Amino acid sequence: MTLTIRKFIVIALITAVFLMANVVVVANWLADKGVDQMANYLKENFLTGTAITVIIALLILLVAPKNYGKTFSFSRSCPVCDKRLFGNGNYCSECGSKV
Repeated sequence: MTLTIRKFIVIALITAVFLMANVVVVANWLADKGVDQMANYLKENFLTGTAITVIIALLILLVAPKNYGKTFSFSRSCPVCDKRLFGNGNYCSECGSKV
């Protein structure tokens, strides 16, 4: 983890704590800007039950593709137990399956 990522994490945590401590002020500010009315309009017109069902179904079906073919990297995973394998071994040391 680089120093830049650590700085970003610390700034994000400080911002989250600050916003949580002032949640009433932030909620009133959003209400003054009309965000609640816009969200209500979007909910009534666009987020019907069918749309929510389709979105949830797509999120469930959205999975990362697994590459079980030959790879040219130093690390890969076992197709049975998903243990990280290093080197050119043909068998998984965890479950004994052929890779």
